[in-house]
Amino acid sequence: MKQHLLILTILLFVNVMANAQRPPALNSPEVHPDHRVTFRYFSKKANKVTLSGEFLKAPLAMSKDTAGIWSVTVPPVTPDIYPYSFWVDSVQVADPSNTYIFANERFKRSIVDVPGDKPLIHSLQNVPHGKISYHYYKSATLGTTRPLLVYTPPGFNPNGKTRYPVLYLIHGGSDTEETWTKVGRANLIADNLIAQGKAKPMIIVMPYGNVRPSPMPDFTKDVVNDIIPFVEANYPVLKESNGRAIAGFSVGGGQTLNIGLTNPDKFAYVCSYAPYTATDEFKQNFTNWSPNSEQMNKQLKLFTISVGTEDFLYEPVKENIAMFKEKKLNVEPVIVPGGHTWMNCKQYLASTLQAVFK
Repeated sequence: MKQHLLILTILLFVNVMANAQRPPALNSPEVHPDHRVTFRYFSKKANKVTLSGEFLKAPLAMSKDTAGIWSVTVPPVTPDIYPYSFWVDSVQVADPSNTYIFANERFKRSIVDVPGDKPLIHSLQNVPHGKISYHYYKSATLGTTRPLLVYTPPGFNPNGKTRYPVLYLIHGGSDTEETWTKVGRANLIADNLIAQGKAKPMIIVMPYGNVRPSPMPDFTKDVVNDIIPFVEANYPVLKESNGRAIAGFSVGGGQTLNIGLTNPDKFAYVCSYAPYTATDEFKQNFTNWSPNSEQMNKQLKLFTISVGTEDFLYEPVKENIAMFKEKKLNVEPVIVPGGHTWMNCKQYLASTLQAVFK
């Protein structure tokens, strides 16, 4: 009997201690009907907690209550999807109360979705939905097995007679193959535009663009020699250049230019978003480049470069646009407000999906 009482006492003690150490369940972020957002973080030991987010001009201090809950409510936010994080005594952390995490290898951020009064282009709407499939493919170029995501449109039948065009969509630097779906909502944007009749049903392939420790230029070889053959062997797709497009953001935007413009026989559509081009590969490809502009302009049905006026790459992107124009290529600049953000990326992609394969 004494032994049973001892065991019961120990169990009760362990349970009390566990509950005492467990942080409280917090509602964070809490998006209010008027588009204000409240953020909460629990820490009794922190001396300072601030909120950082792409909806703010500067980090915002949070206040702590007697229970150790830090909070702040920000004024109404323009409806969109935004990354944010907490800085706890100078250490960046994602919101532990939010399962919506920014897919990135470097930055520890969460995502807040502020819905519009009317559905936005990236919103989950009552339309037929496509499917996202996770794949692994063998890269002979890199000597390893690598991941990629494939979006197939609503009504896709792998055994049907329809052959689909393919958009190869590349993420930004330090992002992952999941960023275009988890942050960029590429699948929902495609669903909505296809349902509206504004985009053709297509397959979207989202590879992992970081090939380190291999040289980064090897990604170009990987796309051409390994990824395209993998897709064409496993999906009913068009195998002509008119059925292929390539697009990407930031580092992926630079990779898009490297891949698309050095293989114009393989891609009829090249759409680069705020490209980062301060790389050895770009310099090697385009410093002393003398393209057959007449031939390339026939091969390229669409060549666009997009950038925001507040993007830190705005000036170098303008210089690259001028360079391509000097080479007599029919490049279409897409200049919009905003910075180097995934909010702009969704705009760029929505424009691309409505322009390709027409």
